[in-house]
Amino acid sequence: MEEEDAAADPYLPYDGGGDTIPLKEIPRRVIESNHMAAPVKQTLPPLRLARRGNQSARSNYAMSNGGGAASSSTHLLDFLEEPIPGVGTYDDFHTIDWVREKCKDRERHRKINSKKKESAWEFTKSLYDAWSGWLVVTLTGLASGALAGLIDIAADWMNDLKEGVCLSAMWFNHEQCCWTSNETTFAERDKCPQWKSWAELILGQAEGPGSYIMNYFMYIYWALSFAFLAVCLVKVFAPYACGSGIPEIKTILSGFIIRGYLGKWTLMIKTITLVLAVASGLSLGKEGPLVHVACCCGNIFSYLFPKYSKNEAKKREVLSAASAAGVSVAFGAPIGGVLFSLEEVSYYFPLKTLWRSFFAALVAAFVLRSINPFGNSRLVLFYVEYHTPWYLFELIPFILLGVFGGLWGAFFIRANIAWCRRRKSTRFGKYPVLEVILVAAITAVVAFPNPYTRQNTSELIKELFTDCGPLESSQLCQYRSQMNGSKAFTDNPNRPAGPGVYSAMWQLCLALIFKIIMTIFTFGLKVPSGLFIPSMAIGAIAGRIVGIAVEQLAYYHHDWFLFKEWCEVGADCITPGLYAMVGAAACLGGVTRMTVSLVVIVFELTGGLEYIVPLMAAVMTSKWVGDAFGREGIYEAHIRLNGYPFLDAKEEFTHTTLAREVMRPRRSDPPLAVLTQDDLTVEELQGIINETSYNGFPVIVSKESQRLVGFALRRDITIAIENARRKQEGIMLNSRVYFTQHAPTLPADSPRPLKLRSILDMSPFTVTDHTPMEIVVDIFRKLGLRQCLVTHNGIVLGIITKKNILEHLEELKQRTEPLIDDI
Repeated sequence: MEEEDAAADPYLPYDGGGDTIPLKEIPRRVIESNHMAAPVKQTLPPLRLARRGNQSARSNYAMSNGGGAASSSTHLLDFLEEPIPGVGTYDDFHTIDWVREKCKDRERHRKINSKKKESAWEFTKSLYDAWSGWLVVTLTGLASGALAGLIDIAADWMNDLKEGVCLSAMWFNHEQCCWTSNETTFAERDKCPQWKSWAELILGQAEGPGSYIMNYFMYIYWALSFAFLAVCLVKVFAPYACGSGIPEIKTILSGFIIRGYLGKWTLMIKTITLVLAVASGLSLGKEGPLVHVACCCGNIFSYLFPKYSKNEAKKREVLSAASAAGVSVAFGAPIGGVLFSLEEVSYYFPLKTLWRSFFAALVAAFVLRSINPFGNSRLVLFYVEYHTPWYLFELIPFILLGVFGGLWGAFFIRANIAWCRRRKSTRFGKYPVLEVILVAAITAVVAFPNPYTRQNTSELIKELFTDCGPLESSQLCQYRSQMNGSKAFTDNPNRPAGPGVYSAMWQLCLALIFKIIMTIFTFGLKVPSGLFIPSMAIGAIAGRIVGIAVEQLAYYHHDWFLFKEWCEVGADCITPGLYAMVGAAACLGGVTRMTVSLVVIVFELTGGLEYIVPLMAAVMTSKWVGDAFGREGIYEAHIRLNGYPFLDAKEEFTHTTLAREVMRPRRSDPPLAVLTQDDLTVEELQGIINETSYNGFPVIVSKESQRLVGFALRRDITIAIENARRKQEGIMLNSRVYFTQHAPTLPADSPRPLKLRSILDMSPFTVTDHTPMEIVVDIFRKLGLRQCLVTHNGIVLGIITKKNILEHLEELKQRTEPLIDDI
């Protein structure tokens, strides 16, 4: 059972070689060779050709190659000059070759342009090709908006199902059930005869200890049921549907192949289990997983268009646009979604991808607005309108909230990574269902007594953001009136806090501690779990507490020099809801280290355009404070924890190593395995492939000269030999293999040679052995290389792969950490 769990667990590092060996294990698991390791060792079956064809093939070749008849060399395997099926594709858990993919796309584009004037049909095909990019992002936006609306409606209904049911219409949630009721009061607007709690249905009473215990029991029952169903569906049908998905999407957009991660089953199971996970009351959100859902839609629709289905680099342009659509529907922030895709997840973001991302976000937001899942005719649940400007002295508490956000982010990243690492290294991680049930049970038991933890996290954030007005009945707005002590609220902005506010402050402090602890243990469970909403909730709670404290300070000490100029008697001075909004942005920035996109998302989310300066100050402060403890955000930390081959463009390489110090082979390693351009036989080439696990081989002129000719991938060689064996007679074990344009001169009785020039990369990237690694790392980041050959005066010395660079960076980091600790 443990082996099955490990095989189905997408968060377990891939240990079959390739680019995903956990970085912590790299020093003791040094690659056996000097090349890229293959995830699965491919072997070539022995050639079994009918002997009756050998003589005829040998005689045919003698006629074409013997007796000086060199002009007929084009007869030899000319069909291999045409594209070979399967060549240029990638195995699972491999990195794509960005340069080759872009070259393929340019060649395809040139071919279409050259043919479009030949006929009306070719012109129509060229138009279809040109518009296919807009079509695929339109379909992605439509699907993302529709699924997001469905998830929002279903999650709200199932969340209220834990507390009761609407008798007049089962499909209505609590708020919708009481819309049409004429028997609600202002003080108890959420109570109506149509809505029945579980205690009323089962026991027939709405008040008393028995009813409280029954409601408590049913709350825990539904929470555990939803969590159990979610983790079972993920474990059985789609293991890749767990988690946030953003770390893997960042890795995929950088060029890594994870087959099935963006597939149909993952989309369907993630959509269903996301509703269940949110409704279970766990400390998680649906915003991060919505990005994964949108990218699944983009990946599925890209297969309808050959322009994207056959080119991995072009497909990633669609995924960048899809991630923008995902954030657009998650927060109702189309512009923020585009900036999020640009700043946070995308690896390659050309200008046309910017336009298409904008269009995809627009379409998705339009569809969500048409569905109107929140019933407020807006894209978001958190829309607020503040009627008071902010004052200069308030920058001090705003910056303090930024400091809190940075400290919280640094603490959360370290604590969550430590727990996830412990989960991987202990037997506890082998039982994901038990872990989810345990966390859900603790969350439900502790959350129910506190109204601020019992309610949906999105509803909590909405309440914390809201400014107190005459129509608000929240405890947070129960201020004392100077005119009449019994009045709950007065229009006089200078007002002392009442008992309800003080009670709410204590409950919010307990909710803050609860959210901090449970979020650490919840993020990383084997259910869909986002981090945006829990982080924003923590910041909003802290911000509201600070806002009320500053408000009361200004009321009781309005003669202080800080308040004297702005907070005159009768002047509306402090808005606690604004502090909650700033705190939410600061905490989310501290965890993710986003800056520009985060500020835009928050002001789109709340409509608070006037408060951009406080948001910018808090977000930048949180980033600076968080970076002081470590420059990695939570997503980069999880990428490194899972061993994904991701080169972060934000990291600076400040060391002075050279290419020869990083290249393989090293002094203690076996010599570099190479192929000669025309000296090998099929049997020798088959032996090299079967005995090694390298992903590619440098091709040289000869063993003596070691001059570089090109680079051939292992997968392409395997496919080309198998293809030739199926389609042509006469290929024998002793057939000569050549990578040159013309066949070498061979004896007349030699078997037919095998030409593999079409799979040879004639222009592999090379650096000299004295090239600084700073430049090599920049080349890998900006060009998306898989490997780079190291030469000296044109002679091949070794090879540097993406995996070698990650090993080197990890080794340098382990060297510098003890030095920092000593300092």
